Amino acid sequence: MITLLMIIHILVCFFLIFIVLIQSSKGAELGAAFGGSSQTLFGSRGAATLFSKLTTISAVVFMLTSLFLSMADIKKTVPIEQKAGSPAQQGPLQAPQQGPVQAPPQNAPVQPPQPVK
Repeated sequence: MITLLMIIHILVCFFLIFIVLIQSSKGAELGAAFGGSSQTLFGSRGAATLFSKLTTISAVVFMLTSLFLSMADIKKTVPIEQKAGSPAQQGPLQAPQQGPVQAPPQNAPVQPPQPVK
């Protein structure tokens, strides 16, 4: 399932790049706006063209596949809780208990380390 989603994602990526590159840019009209052109800088748009509809559809598909792939990656890295009663659900691992640790008495003489012979 993830492999199929990855293939769709890559194909949509390439299609989105292609469809954006073949469209005429608004920057071409920007230079004409100062030259007295009848079009305004961000002038009124007519009906959406086929390319703009394809761009919108492919962008939505790209975002959805990105979201699903990231959710699949999170599911893969975060451990799933086991059912109650399974060995993995017995609680956190703890170090074996070795009895209480006692501090030395306050006024006990401190023995200096013995020199090595």
